Amino acid sequence: MAKSVAERKREQRARDKLKQEQREALLLSRRITLDLYHATDERLLRTMQRANIEEEQDLITRLIHAADRLGTDDLIELVRHP
Repeated sequence: MAKSVAERKREQRARDKLKQEQREALLLSRRITLDLYHATDERLLRTMQRANIEEEQDLITRLIHAADRLGTDDLIELVRHP
């Protein structure tokens, strides 16, 4: 008996998920869990909006790469407590 459209789609999603898990297994170095206080979360959301970035992960990745390009003195100034 032929599979229904729903069955084929369900199997495709399972294959795609497996591919995603395999990709992550190859690419991921580690996972970080981050707890944010309300004020920090507000700043994160405001920064995402200003930069027109929709995903927290994307913004944080970009910030890490941008900070890595800074000279040591500029980096120290950036991460200095306000």
